[in-house]
This record gives sequence, structure tokens and C-alpha cells, in this order.
Amino acid sequence: MRKSDDNPLPAEGKTPLGRRAVMGGLLALASGIAYARQPKPSMPVLKKDTFESLVPGPFGNWQVISDGGVVLPPPDALRDRLYDNLVTRAFQTQGSPLVMMLLAYNNEQDGVLQVHRPEVCYPVGGFQLSDTQKVDIPLERGSVPANIFTAEAPGRIEQVMYFTRLGKAFPRSWAEQRIAVVNANLAGDIPDGIMMRVSVIGISQQRAQPILARFTREFISASPVRLQRLLVG
Repeated sequence: MRKSDDNPLPAEGKTPLGRRAVMGGLLALASGIAYARQPKPSMPVLKKDTFESLVPGPFGNWQVISDGGVVLPPPDALRDRLYDNLVTRAFQTQGSPLVMMLLAYNNEQDGVLQVHRPEVCYPVGGFQLSDTQKVDIPLERGSVPANIFTAEAPGRIEQVMYFTRLGKAFPRSWAEQRIAVVNANLAGDIPDGIMMRVSVIGISQQRAQPILARFTREFISASPVRLQRLLVG
């Protein structure tokens, strides 16, 4: 009489317990790796009051004139989602036209909602825009890539200079913004984003550019270290 096998094969359609345990472990490991690699916000949430407290009032020879007169992004639900923090101020110093400033900061730039570029909000306000020119704003250390354009509406000609930072990048266009977000996501980060926009009214772009560059440099130098890091990394 033939003896039965000491280690019989499993019935058809069934998986040994050990193999199922290994497969389950591999799936759990894959899930854990995917979760660990999921992009996470690169900066802690900054409350509105805290952000506003970082923005200088008078500094150097510049005095605060008002917080009005600045062209804003369209007042809709999208703007509320784009910006955790939005600060506007107008500054003036002797011998210089009024400089209007807007700072817009968002803790998370996820690739869908990104910094709202001025080339979008000015036409909504009825302005015709010139071509955008690339410029570099010299700082105490290095420089920051920026854009400048002329916005014209009945009774108002405004020279606008701005720069944006998304994570470690300073994109000058929508395409560069998307690339910056993708690169940050691949590195495991959801980048924060900030825009600094400055402008003057009633003078030529040639005259405005050095004034706006000087203001930007002096404003950043006079800002607390925390705001400096938000602006230029």
C-alpha cells in the first residue's frame, strides 16, 4: 500500500498561507513606499496675522502712504484659494513717484492652483498690456529673475515689475511655473509660492525700471529674515 505524501501540494486555486503572507507583506511595503513618497507641503502654514506682521511699514527713506490704489486679482473664489496672504501698500520717498506694492503668498502650490500672474489680473481690470520683458533685479547678494511690462487704461499708464518664487525656482512664465511644481513634487515637496509686484504710474518704463529695482532691493534688505527667506529663499 502506497503511503501518502508528507507534503501534499495545495488544492488547485488555493495559495499556501506562507505565500499569501509574503504577497500581503509586499503589497503593504509598496503602499508604505507610495505614501512616504507622496509630496508633502515644504513650509508650515503661515497665518495671515503673522505674515502681515513680517511686512515692513516705513523703512529707510520710504514712507507708507496708504494701502489702496493697487490693482488686485479678480475678487472671486479662485483668488481666495490662490492666496493665503495678500498685503498691499503704497510707499513714497523724496524725489520718487509713488511705488505701489503687492505681496501674495500661498503655503501650497499644488500644480493646479499656482501664483496668479499680473498679466492675468490687469486685463481683467481693463488694461492693455505691452509685451513682457525679462529683467534681473540686483540684490545685496546676487539677483532675482523678474518681469516688467506696461499696463495702459484710460487715464492711467502703469509700469509693473514683479517676480515669483515657487519652492527653489523663480519662474517667469506659466510654463516655468508648472515645471517648477512638477520638479518639486518629484522631490517629494508641495512648494510654497510668493509673488512680489511693484509698480509706478505716469512715467516711462525706462525711468521706472531703476526706481522699482531700487525699491525692491531696499525693501527686501529691510525685511525680517523670515520674510527675506519667503521672498528669495
